[in-house]
Amino acid sequence: MSGPQFEPVRTVRAYERIVEQIEGAIESGALCPGGRLPSERELMVQFSVSRSTVREALRVLQARGLVRSRPGDPNGAEVLPFSPAALHKSMTTLARVAELSLGELVQFRMVMDGAAILLAARLRTEEQLAEMAAAVERMKEADSESFSAADVAFHDVVARASGNTLIQVCTDVVRSVVVDLVAGRIAVAPDQEALMRRSIAHHEEVLAAVRAGDGPLAARLSRRSMYDYYAGYVLEEERIAMQALLE
Repeated sequence: MSGPQFEPVRTVRAYERIVEQIEGAIESGALCPGGRLPSERELMVQFSVSRSTVREALRVLQARGLVRSRPGDPNGAEVLPFSPAALHKSMTTLARVAELSLGELVQFRMVMDGAAILLAARLRTEEQLAEMAAAVERMKEADSESFSAADVAFHDVVARASGNTLIQVCTDVVRSVVVDLVAGRIAVAPDQEALMRRSIAHHEEVLAAVRAGDGPLAARLSRRSMYDYYAGYVLEEERIAMQALLE
């Protein structure tokens, strides 16, 4: 029988509807940071649900960094201000559970790191430039175990030098997820020393471009560095998509 193909419906639990409405109120500004939700008893009345359902919704909202609820507090849960840490946690969860492929994650990292370096080349301070140089020197002296930490330090400085909090959060999340996914494979790679040498050379090139204030060149070099480092760990079609970011 031909016709439209429907998908099974998902049962929505009551606490999820509570979470949706409270999130919506926070996003719209109806609930502001520092404000309070109604008490548990009042929420039970307004939503016509049990205390356990209200408490489950509050646990979810607290896990997302939106509210703070203290056991025994006679007042309602406190609405929290925006926090980069909360965004970091949400993005990490999304990246890990959304069935994103390694290729997609690397592509996103190429875009975000390129944007960070483009800004850093214009906005970095002399102190930040010195931090980048120090990180590269640590990479040269590092063994395979400490190499990654020095690499992360370099990119952390770049992200801070961009002056954009959202870029800092995004680059940190995607970098940590990508590193976790490929760490085991890189650790047993027969050409690990060669990979490290190539990475150091790329970082030196990027650093020189940042020092010269050439953002477009620094961004291109950064994307090329990531492509060279990760291309061997993704599928052919993902590698082709990554190549589109090299121009």
